[in-house]
Amino acid sequence: MPDASVKKTIFVALGVCLVCSILVSSAAVSMRSAQEQNKRLDRITNILEAGGLPFTDKNVKITYETRIRPMMIDLGTGETVPEQSLNEILNIEAFDIKSMANSVEYGRSIAPDRDIANITRMPAYMVVYLVIENDRPEKIILPIYGKGLWSTMYGFIALDKDLTTIKGITFYDHAETPGLGGEIDNPRWKNIWKDKQAFDINRNVKISVVKGMVDQSAPDSQYGVDGITGATLTSRGVDNTVKFWLGNNGYGPFLKKLMGEFHG
Repeated sequence: MPDASVKKTIFVALGVCLVCSILVSSAAVSMRSAQEQNKRLDRITNILEAGGLPFTDKNVKITYETRIRPMMIDLGTGETVPEQSLNEILNIEAFDIKSMANSVEYGRSIAPDRDIANITRMPAYMVVYLVIENDRPEKIILPIYGKGLWSTMYGFIALDKDLTTIKGITFYDHAETPGLGGEIDNPRWKNIWKDKQAFDINRNVKISVVKGMVDQSAPDSQYGVDGITGATLTSRGVDNTVKFWLGNNGYGPFLKKLMGEFHG
């Protein structure tokens, strides 16, 4: 084969490879953008679901924008982070729990004797969500996460304006066993949480996922949630996760401050 033909063949092959690589890269970027949008939409959907807000596929974004007021808080102090202190990393819209927890600057380690959720690290800051009704806060929606049997479970728990009554719980990211631990997604189980009491009169965390079913005749039944049949370790993981985040090492300082604002 003449040298000119060989060079031409190589040139055409390189050209085809270049075009293909450009097309693949463009498709990857496009898919990544779509995936990020779907991820954000799923998060918004779970926030609304935890808050008990009615929505449809068509109005989910409008419902979120009109009914939800997100804000950044300092978990250590319970104070709201002022807008002028926000930056590219402390960003409400782009906030990512996993990367924040692992950040040297914006994350922190948890002492083993306090780490009942078994997460090792946590963000120093968190984005929480107020539910607004007639320009007044009606509920607070709090991100939570902790270890189940097979995975770290990420979700939201909503408290009524009394900051004691649970109004909803959801889990949007986990890898628990379908049909067993995966039942944390089951609407029937999530519905059990509604109107349960998270704290006793002294503001001690009282809510608990029990083994088996709650005895509804017991005087403290308002603090109990039925465990998931065949998923003892996942149920225990949810129990520890909720207790950690509602306690002093999680949202305790923020809830104490919010209690003063709501009922002071």
